[in-house]
Amino acid sequence: MSQTLRDLVALAKPEVTALVVAATAIGYTLGSGARVDHAGLLAALIGTGLVSAGTAALNMFMERDADRLMLRTAGRPLPAGRIRPRAALVYGILLALAGGGMLWILANPLASVLALATLASYLLLYTPLKSRTHLCTAVGAFPGAAPPLIGWAAARGSLGVEAWALYAILFLWQFPHFLAIAWMYRQDYARAGMRMLPPADHEGEATFRQILLFSALLVPASVLPSLLGIAGGIYLWGAVVLGLSFLLSCLWAFRHRTGWHARMLLHASVVYLPLLYTLLAADRRVS
Repeated sequence: MSQTLRDLVALAKPEVTALVVAATAIGYTLGSGARVDHAGLLAALIGTGLVSAGTAALNMFMERDADRLMLRTAGRPLPAGRIRPRAALVYGILLALAGGGMLWILANPLASVLALATLASYLLLYTPLKSRTHLCTAVGAFPGAAPPLIGWAAARGSLGVEAWALYAILFLWQFPHFLAIAWMYRQDYARAGMRMLPPADHEGEATFRQILLFSALLVPASVLPSLLGIAGGIYLWGAVVLGLSFLLSCLWAFRHRTGWHARMLLHASVVYLPLLYTLLAADRRVS
């Protein structure tokens, strides 16, 4: 039973779900105005987290054969044979439906529709494209950036330009983050037939050029909350410092283009986003 519980948690990809929940919390908090409804926030976080967990489980169900071929994923519950595919399918569907229903009832229909549309586009577009084209990363970035929109919609029942500014930040951040992962595990992905990198990019120049481009665009995008009046000056300067520091990390990785440098860049991306969100929450303004 203990192993089964651990496997069910693993199917939900808790590290990814935690990031989704954090981004949703930022969207809800900034969209709430003068007073945050903590009960509403909790419902939005649980509902979105359940949809995210369901998406992860269904993604693992769809990619179980490819996961069996990759060293880093061969020990997951499905390729290792500890969870039956049908059980994972039912588990993922139940999680997603529970989360979508919770958002519909305790938040509003817009938040629910956004969450379930994110699930559908991730599973029906991004997941199949991973074995067909390296452009899958760009396609996957669209649903991947949706959590702040879900949070904002849950708080307000509508979307404004401020919500799309939060969306833009997460959208751009995903490219250096996921391309660093793709470079680290490029041999594993190739073994499984996953086309995560530009074709014939054996030296990584095209991959790391994209990383540099999107990290550079992230700097001006990250100051939009201050320009739109939902964050203050402390956030503004903090975002600039964080953005330039992250850009330097990307430049350093571009110069070396090794698996180790990609791993360090991945760590930098994981540090960057929570710090930026912390600044946003601490220096938010009523809009």
